[in-house]
Amino acid sequence: MNTTIAREDTPPADALVAVWERSVRATHGFVTEDEIALFRPQVREMLLAIRPFVLRVDGQPSGFLALNGAHVEALFVDPPLFRRGLGGRLLRAAVEAGAKTVDVNEENPGALAFYLACGFRQIGRDPLDPSGLPHPILHLALP
Repeated sequence: MNTTIAREDTPPADALVAVWERSVRATHGFVTEDEIALFRPQVREMLLAIRPFVLRVDGQPSGFLALNGAHVEALFVDPPLFRRGLGGRLLRAAVEAGAKTVDVNEENPGALAFYLACGFRQIGRDPLDPSGLPHPILHLALP
């Protein structure tokens, strides 16, 4: 398995949105179909607006991390590649580029455990997500 991670000025947005959707379906059981439909175009716009780190496995887009200043906006890996250290590699690349904070859904304990294991600590909580939906958000930061 040949893997690369690089920031891309023109990311393959459609392929990465498909990765996002597969990953959300595998890890975010609390998200409804209507919410996925609501977020899908927002994810595409974000990918085109923020120069993401793109994970490629054997040349295929297989994950991404969107970094906005020092804040990790999104990190998603294709489900068949879970638990192979690829999310950690994406996050390390972002931290080297200045990442210091991330928000995570409280209802996604796997993501919370991942970020805590990577050294992040909880610094706050909001009862609603940025869209106003009842999905509590935990704010995390590196010490």
